[in-house]
Amino acid sequence: MSTHAKRERLLLADLLEAVGPEAPTLCHGWTTRELAAHVVVRERRPDAAAGLVIGPLKNRRDRVMTEFTEKPYEELIQLIRTGPPRMSPFGLKQLDEAANTVEFYVHTEDVRRAQPDWTARELDPVFADVLWSRTEKAARILGRKAPVGLVLRRPDGQTAVAHRGTPVVTVTGEPGELLLFAFGRQDAARVELEGEQDAIGRLTTAKLGM
Repeated sequence: MSTHAKRERLLLADLLEAVGPEAPTLCHGWTTRELAAHVVVRERRPDAAAGLVIGPLKNRRDRVMTEFTEKPYEELIQLIRTGPPRMSPFGLKQLDEAANTVEFYVHTEDVRRAQPDWTARELDPVFADVLWSRTEKAARILGRKAPVGLVLRRPDGQTAVAHRGTPVVTVTGEPGELLLFAFGRQDAARVELEGEQDAIGRLTTAKLGM
């Protein structure tokens, strides 16, 4: 049975192929070529990918990213499609599902929503629940830089406190939209915000996410 991570992986690869190597994305100002290189480096060069969170390794990450960005775009897409090498921890189905479901969903939306003619995806209820579960578990990490109190709320009333503080802004939306908002894609997320206007303004321009 296909996992959510595998499905999102293939959707991302197909989308990257369709829009080409120089299309815009929502991710750090990267083009699709740079985003594709990031995905491949993360899976195939953990020594370099660690530079995303470990300062002393940033130079190594930048060198390896440059190396992969210069590879043929078609090769990068094929490496994404085929997945990690056999000995990679990401090759384990359970770890792939745990580590890549959100990663590939967010990056797929990074590409889709940066295009002028994008339309919203309708997520199946099971996948939506998976994304909500991941959002709940990571809420405090994703919201740690919020300048105000932040509550994430599904339309059915389920909530997750991402940051304690006052004033409080409540962000309501479907799980995929809340996840994108919490990952710093506030402008692209289809959500409703409730709270003081000044607090909302501060939140929507804050650097949320990892």
